[in-house]
Amino acid sequence: MSEISFDIINARVTFQNVPLHALSRFRFEDLKTACETFKKIPGVAECIIIQTASRIEIFTASNVESGDTPDGRRAEGKSLVLNQIKKTWESLSQVEQIDIDHFDQTLEVYKGTDAYLNLLRLACGLDSVVVGKEEILNEIKTALSNAKNINVSGPILNKLFENVIRIATRIRETTGISKNVVSLGEVATQIVDEKAGLDAKKRILLIGTGETAARVAKSLNKKGYVFDVTSKTIERSTGFSKILGGKPIAFEEVLSGFDKYDIIFVATTADYFLITFDRIKLVMEEKKKGTLIMDLSEPRTVDEGITALSGIKLLFRDQIAEKYEENARARAGIVPAVEKIIEKEVPILEATMKRIII
Repeated sequence: MSEISFDIINARVTFQNVPLHALSRFRFEDLKTACETFKKIPGVAECIIIQTASRIEIFTASNVESGDTPDGRRAEGKSLVLNQIKKTWESLSQVEQIDIDHFDQTLEVYKGTDAYLNLLRLACGLDSVVVGKEEILNEIKTALSNAKNINVSGPILNKLFENVIRIATRIRETTGISKNVVSLGEVATQIVDEKAGLDAKKRILLIGTGETAARVAKSLNKKGYVFDVTSKTIERSTGFSKILGGKPIAFEEVLSGFDKYDIIFVATTADYFLITFDRIKLVMEEKKKGTLIMDLSEPRTVDEGITALSGIKLLFRDQIAEKYEENARARAGIVPAVEKIIEKEVPILEATMKRIII
C-alpha cells in the first residue's frame, strides 16, 4: 500500500447563474459517455456527475503516488485539467457560442476543501431551489451509484461522496431541515386541486420558465399530469421542457387557443399584464366550461378584469402565500444551525480524506 496525493475539482453550472430554460444547453444527453470522456482527460482518474433540473456538477479527482512525477496537482497541471474540462463540456453538450464566450463567468470552479464544503451544503439542502428538499440528497446518492456501476469513480470520490451522504443524513435528521418541506409549486397545485380538481382529463397550461414555474412543473410531473408550457419565446419554452417536462407552445398560439385550457398557472417575471380582458375576450366568450387561472407572478401579470368573462376563476399568489411562507420561514430559522454543524464537519471530512490509502 502507498499513500496517495490527490486533487479534487468541482466544476458546476447551476440555476443561480444560468436561467433554467438555458441550463438545458449545458446538460449531457448521455451521462455514461460524459463521465467516461471526462475521465479520459490526462491527469483525471475519477469522475462523478450530478445532473438535475437545476444544476450540472462535475467532480473529478487526480491522483498519483507521492514522488516527483508531474501531475494534475501542480498549478500548471490544474490549469490544464480545468481547460480540458471546459473543452470536454463544450463538446458533449449543446452550448452555443454565447455560452462559450461567457463560460468563464458562468462556470463555478472549486477545489479541495471548498469542493467538500459545497458538496456538503448541497447534500444538506442549503443550495437547493427549495431549501431542505430531500430530493437533492437522493440525486447525489444516484450519481454515486451510477458512477460506481460504470466504473468511473474510485477510492477518492467514493470516499468523499459516502462520507458526505452519511454526514448530511445525520444533519438533516438532527436539525429537522427536511421535515415537512413544501414548495410553492406543491402548494399551488394542491390549492388548484381543491378548487377545480386536477386530473388527467384537464388541459393544463404553464406560462413561464423561471424558478417558480419550475416548482409548478415538478409538482405536476410528480403527480403525472400532462401540461403545455409557454414563454416569451419558443426557444425558452423548448429549453425548459427538455429538463422539466411539458409540451412547448408558442405564446401567440396559446392566446388564440386560450379556451382549450381548464387550468392555467402563470409564473413569470414580466412587469406588465400578459393576460388581459381584451387579449382573450373573443376566444373565451364562447367557452362553456370554467377556467381556473392561478397567477403566481410577482408582480401580478394577469389583469383582474378578466373575471368579467363568464366561467373564469382567478387566484393570486398572495392568496396561497401564507401556507408556503410559514413553511419557508420555519426552514430559514434552521439554516444557521445547519451551517454551524457543517462548519465543524468540514475539517473532520478533510482529515478523513487525507487518510485515504490504496
